[in-house]
Amino acid sequence: MSKRDYYEVLGVARTATDEELKKAYRRCAMKYHPDRNPGDKESEASFKECKEAYEVLSDGGKRRMYDQHGHAAFEHGMGGGNSGPAGFGDVGDIFGDIFGNIFGGAGGGRGARRGADIGYVMELDLEEAVAGTEKRIEIPTLAACGHCSGTGSEDGKLETCDTCRGHGQVRLQRGIFSMQQPCPHCNGRGKTIKNPCAECHGNGRIEQEKTLSVKIPAGVDNGDRIRLSGEGEAGPPGTPPGDLYVEVRVREHAIFQRDGDDLHCEVPIRISQAALGDTVRVPTLDGEAEIRIPAETQTGKVFRLRDKGVKSVRSRSPGDLYCRAVVETPVNLTTEQRELLMQFEATFTGDNARRHSPRSSTFIDGVKGFWERMTS
Repeated sequence: MSKRDYYEVLGVARTATDEELKKAYRRCAMKYHPDRNPGDKESEASFKECKEAYEVLSDGGKRRMYDQHGHAAFEHGMGGGNSGPAGFGDVGDIFGDIFGNIFGGAGGGRGARRGADIGYVMELDLEEAVAGTEKRIEIPTLAACGHCSGTGSEDGKLETCDTCRGHGQVRLQRGIFSMQQPCPHCNGRGKTIKNPCAECHGNGRIEQEKTLSVKIPAGVDNGDRIRLSGEGEAGPPGTPPGDLYVEVRVREHAIFQRDGDDLHCEVPIRISQAALGDTVRVPTLDGEAEIRIPAETQTGKVFRLRDKGVKSVRSRSPGDLYCRAVVETPVNLTTEQRELLMQFEATFTGDNARRHSPRSSTFIDGVKGFWERMTS
């Protein structure tokens, strides 16, 4: 039976790029691999056909020869004296990508295993995040069994696994491939337990609540993570524990908003203070400070207090505090206050009113210009 065209086998055009060939081969390999089609001789044959086609077309030199001479390029001594395509070592990386999870990954030794990492979210007030603090937390975890000291054995004795002979790995023959995977009998440990622990039933770990003291450095912010090495879940017997990662979440503050190393806040001032000027006291994270409000201050004016922000864990000097003035409209007026305001308002007449209201004047001029453009 004559061989099918290699491009047809992979379902690609003769102008296919290396990436297109690789994707096509992945699809074929996933579809026809013997492990996915046990006992199916046709699938096994198709798999070998795909592999042979990719081995030739993925090699620039072999592809040029194939494009010129077809299958004859690899017959009768052509192509470097091989009676067929060379060995399949060139595609090992692709096969590792596709089937690594199926076979447990290549080279997975006992030393690579460890306990799982744990994540914990810690909420802090802004003051705690800025100044640093120490918190005690309780986390559910898997800890080494105290009864058997984490060995999983009631008497502490472990025996060499008869299946893998202590190597922790076994070699499996998958069609034309020979693969390694962790020993299913001892789970890659290389040792077996003859007399399992009565507390953990041979697992070497038990569920428990663990209390830890976590030191939070000064200047942490939302999303910062603190790693506590070895405080995660205990690993299987003979393996190290995982780590604990504490992620910081800073609660919203009633006054301040943080932006990196800087803080922002709003400072309400009365109309009289804004018009005449005044000195007001504003809060900071380490006490109070004064800012001078100049006469004729408008809402939105920002005052900067240097070094009154935050010194983060990554910075050498603190940021600044930005105070935004907000002119408040007075409420709950007394009769006298109302009368005084009415007398004050009566002084704003004609062009005199516009002279005292810069933003209002700009707005009115803008409206007039808008209507003039609309009607012209």
